[in-house]
Amino acid sequence: MEKFFKLKEHKTDVRTEVIAGLTTFLTMAYIVIVNPLILGQSGMPQDGVFVATIIATVVGTLIMALVANVPYAVAPGMGLNAFFTYTVCFSLGFTWQEALAMVFICGLINIAITVTKIRKHIIKAIPKSLQLAIGGSIGLFIAYIGIKNAGFLTYLDTATGATPGATIVPSMANFNSAGALIAVAGLVITVILMLRKVKGAMLWGIVVSTVIALLVGLVHLPENVFANKIGAVGDVAFSFFGSPGIGSMFSDPNRILPVILVIFAFSLTDTFDTVGTFIGTGRRSGIFDAKDEKALESSTGFKSKMDKALFADSVATSIGALAGTSNTTTYVESAAGIGVGGRTGLASVVTAILFILCLPFSALFGIVPQEATAPALIVVGVLMAESFAGIKWGDIEEAVPAFLTVLIMAFAYNISYGIAAGFIFYCITKIVKGKAKDVHPILYVSTLLFILNFIVLALEII
Repeated sequence: MEKFFKLKEHKTDVRTEVIAGLTTFLTMAYIVIVNPLILGQSGMPQDGVFVATIIATVVGTLIMALVANVPYAVAPGMGLNAFFTYTVCFSLGFTWQEALAMVFICGLINIAITVTKIRKHIIKAIPKSLQLAIGGSIGLFIAYIGIKNAGFLTYLDTATGATPGATIVPSMANFNSAGALIAVAGLVITVILMLRKVKGAMLWGIVVSTVIALLVGLVHLPENVFANKIGAVGDVAFSFFGSPGIGSMFSDPNRILPVILVIFAFSLTDTFDTVGTFIGTGRRSGIFDAKDEKALESSTGFKSKMDKALFADSVATSIGALAGTSNTTTYVESAAGIGVGGRTGLASVVTAILFILCLPFSALFGIVPQEATAPALIVVGVLMAESFAGIKWGDIEEAVPAFLTVLIMAFAYNISYGIAAGFIFYCITKIVKGKAKDVHPILYVSTLLFILNFIVLALEII
């Protein structure tokens, strides 16, 4: 163990790594509850997604541990699962099998561009302000989903008054339902636990809220708590091979451009989410030093730990799609384990083992209502909003593209459209200011693709 993980070289020991792995697990275990609920809305069988979530998390985290030897855990990403359901399936009308096919292709593309300099060029092409805006905007998008799932909002039709099916003017709910009150309690409990720095605060918030829901009769315990539903993964695993799936995804010529843009958006979001996590946590802890960051920009292949970690993250996405879940990504919650001393892949091995132990309890996880998970979504939004602090809001060149990214992503309920708005107005501001040469060609090409997509949508409406 010492020889493989090089514990002494990283100034750590087995006990510290075990504690770090446990800490990371507690802070991100909520994903086995939240991910099936979000993806289930697209029509995916929730029991199958539950098992697929664990399989993708375990395999991805073990690859991260054994290939890169870093204390990061991999799991289906918040924001990416929301994009999968609310944008790809709901807004664009693709089936969940077709969406999984796009995730799988995204993973293959990320593997290809990671072993070359292409992914590095893409990272360098997007200005820091837009990277920060995209990250923070996805947090706001997730928080809005949480507020809706909590029952905090109702919608007003200016002509007929309050109508549950209207989506015109959002208004604060009256909080006269058990679900909304449970969500309020869960949010208060989660925030208090986080302020008190309790490990696994979000998970405990979900557990306490679910217990309250049981006590008031909102949900009921299953007859067999230890029901084995591992076989349910067959309902989602390898489901995109055929039609609907890869076989139907390109059957309509009018959908080819949207498919390309969706895959691009998946890849873009996954890339910045992962790199942001690595640089933000790795630099502080020394896991990734300046030499690693320099190698990421200038080298090819796997010359640094960050190169290996990016490769592990990319492979995990395709494996996750095969298992039956949306894009996996490196979890920022890994910072909790790093914070208590985790420095090697041994911590990740411990995290993966703990996720395996969740498998026999799929029936128990299945009773968790969306009102109990909504506070976790809201809090995730709070944490991701930290990105906004790095944007120079006093500089109109930087503020306009960043703000429109935030505005469109949240209000249009579409992650890719938010990215499109930011790209388009970044190009406009630079061209108008006579700084067209400052814009990377990759950004121009991406912006052109987004504009073409809007033209196609407009022509279809006409």
